[in-house]
Amino acid sequence: MANSPKVTVYIANHNYQEFIEKSILSVLSQTMQDFELIIIDDGSTDNSKEIIEKHLDHPKVTAIFQKNNGLNITNNIAIRASSGEYIMRLDADDYLDSHALAILSSTLDRSPETGLVFPDYYLIGTDESILGIQKRHDFDAVKLKDQPAHGACTMIRKKLLEEIGGYDESYKCQDGFDLWIRSVKRYDVKNINLPLFYYRQHPTSLSKNEEKIHSTRSKILKKNSKKPPAHRKIAAIIPVRGMERETPFVLRKINGTPLIDWVVNQALNAETIDKVAVSTPDHRIQEYLAFKYGQEVIIIDRSKDLAAPNTLIDETIKNAVAQLEQTWQKPDILAILYAENPFRRSRYIDDAVRVMDFFEVDSVLGVRPEDKLLYKHRGAGLTPINSKQGLLRLEREELYKAVGGLSVVKEGNLGRFESYFGEKVGHVVLDQQSSLEIGSEWDWKMASLIAEEVFEPGSHSRPHSLQSAKRLKRAKESISESP
Repeated sequence: MANSPKVTVYIANHNYQEFIEKSILSVLSQTMQDFELIIIDDGSTDNSKEIIEKHLDHPKVTAIFQKNNGLNITNNIAIRASSGEYIMRLDADDYLDSHALAILSSTLDRSPETGLVFPDYYLIGTDESILGIQKRHDFDAVKLKDQPAHGACTMIRKKLLEEIGGYDESYKCQDGFDLWIRSVKRYDVKNINLPLFYYRQHPTSLSKNEEKIHSTRSKILKKNSKKPPAHRKIAAIIPVRGMERETPFVLRKINGTPLIDWVVNQALNAETIDKVAVSTPDHRIQEYLAFKYGQEVIIIDRSKDLAAPNTLIDETIKNAVAQLEQTWQKPDILAILYAENPFRRSRYIDDAVRVMDFFEVDSVLGVRPEDKLLYKHRGAGLTPINSKQGLLRLEREELYKAVGGLSVVKEGNLGRFESYFGEKVGHVVLDQQSSLEIGSEWDWKMASLIAEEVFEPGSHSRPHSLQSAKRLKRAKESISESP
């Protein structure tokens, strides 16, 4: 329509009476006034409604009061109610810089191939104090677009949202990641390296719920993954040195179950893994695995030379691939799983494979962001190696540490590069529990506590019914793919 606004801003609110006034006023005071503001109150039980109603006499403001539907249903309601060419969500506890709409909309105006644009932002506390400035990469130079835009305050073409069918209402969080995954292959994305909104951090922030975020991301990756070719095979390789004088390290028990069982069961439960192999020179471990798993697990007799403490893992992996080619077949992709990580969730193995497929990378590592101040001794004393001294937080300087003993690599990379990880390396962020690595007696004690508190008796073990169901599913798929 001729009188339609350029931009629709919608504020999603649920019980943010102490912040919503500032959020509303930050939109109404924009330097660019070609917008409409839709306020959607998602079943608030506080005084939010009275605050919202004070602004309904403004010609640019409309409101929708609904029962508590959740964020993604609210997002879709906003899309249907919007009239703007561009759409942006603002959460009720955040607020905009006065130039935000002008800068973001003009970027989309100039770049018809761009589907969405997002800015840097301020991190603020509940008392309005600025905790930091989050500065994103310059996405004109980014080659691996695996770090999504923030779900809020990203301006999106309404046409893009309509093409992808809006937001997936089966998810309760991570709308930004879902949107990113479904749009980044269709459209270009841009960022503005200016802080244009204020993102509030407080104890009730959804971003603090790590398990909910990680499990939802896994579901999004699975749903948006392409079906791999039928001939492709993925092997999980678990390298174990063994050869201890006493009970082998991996046969020591956590909550009554040997460490190696925890790790093997992770691999067997992963949906993307076709075959599991354990490489070890220790005949005690080999005998145990043969008795416990039979034909489910391939046992690779690793030479003692390859298991020596000073040998690199590369040669062990090459040896494992060569033996797999003789006893099974040559795998296309390898999931290398270290035995010191008993609580690594199977879904992260699947996530790594799917990230490799979606972003077309050479390898994927399990990591966690390192947000503590790190130092290096340069001869004259300790100096920081990451910029945490001031307010500015640069995405390009963020550090990650490898955790969870997880890497997924393409078999063709072995021997081709200095590192078999290849040239283009993706990542999967693991939760703290999955990151636990056993390397000391203290770690064993922690593992025992976690096993007792988190896992119900027997819940870590792989039920026979699950094994049978998985085999039946694969059999049906192979039949359906046959000519």
